[in-house]
Amino acid sequence: MSNFDTVRRIGLELPGVQAATKYDGSPVLKVNGVFVAGLAMHATAEPDTLVVRSGVENREGLLADAPETYYLTSYYRRYPLVLVRLGRVSPEALRELLAASWRMAVAKGTRGARRSR
Repeated sequence: MSNFDTVRRIGLELPGVQAATKYDGSPVLKVNGVFVAGLAMHATAEPDTLVVRSGVENREGLLADAPETYYLTSYYRRYPLVLVRLGRVSPEALRELLAASWRMAVAKGTRGARRSR
């Protein structure tokens, strides 16, 4: 069983990750200003839900393998994200999710830096 304190602790072990808050005051993790993970605040999400970056293929695998832990709503489906029920995810799975999200965020930040040169 995890909560955002666990998410923060694990996430801050990744290089360059910083704890921040969104405009609404909800906690997020970022690397180089790019979103890694945060609490889902949209009304369609269940309480105590984490949002992390996820490639479509990986996301579909998570949804198929563990629908009790991972889910999507119509609002989030259009983004490269997956929703995670914090009360259902193990610390090991959370560590893997955050590492994968971190890799995607670093790649996104690198692409943006190249465009702005």
